[in-house]
Amino acid sequence: MTTAAPYAALMGDLVHSEGHRDTARLHRAFNTAIARGNSHGAAAIASPLTITLGDEFQGLVYSLREAAILARAIRFDLAGQGIECRFAIGLVHLATALNVQQAWNMLGPGLAATREKLDAKNPDNLYRFALGDEPVTEALLEACGATLTFIERGWSDTQRRYVTELVDGRSVAEIAGRHAVSPAAVYKVRASGHHDLYALQWDTVLDTLAALDTKHQLPGAG
Repeated sequence: MTTAAPYAALMGDLVHSEGHRDTARLHRAFNTAIARGNSHGAAAIASPLTITLGDEFQGLVYSLREAAILARAIRFDLAGQGIECRFAIGLVHLATALNVQQAWNMLGPGLAATREKLDAKNPDNLYRFALGDEPVTEALLEACGATLTFIERGWSDTQRRYVTELVDGRSVAEIAGRHAVSPAAVYKVRASGHHDLYALQWDTVLDTLAALDTKHQLPGAG
């Protein structure tokens, strides 16, 4: 049975995995991050995130917005271990049956375009988009992705911890308590980590993807 319903493809691969000094540790961390992504994002995932090679994964998600949230969670998970991962999110229409066991053996418009974005390995953008007949929106989202990448790569370990916790919804008071610092210290790190610009970029990406979910009638729209 085939389906004409659209889905969001989420693909990713590790950056510079070939030259990593501890391949076994890298693969353990990657496998664990993907397993956590499948667990935490279970309600939004149509075909589970599946490692297709040692350093790549793909899956199908019910909405573009949720695919981006899932990509961000995996990015934060791996970044906390000093591992960088790039992502591509695409709008796809399956021409074959949805594989609910693993993200293999499926075909349809959009899958190849998403893979091409991932394979392009743009060094300045870890968040790529393939949106078919939405080229203007695609370009704008890619610009946001490049900004997000630039900000993230400028973080110190402390900035990364605090800003990602803020993005995850923790308050300044909660973060101060967790790290035994003053709220003033958190605010200082918040400012130096460009939290407000970072959050604005993410809000723009997520709001835009939510609008596309509705326009293209993805199962997870709304």
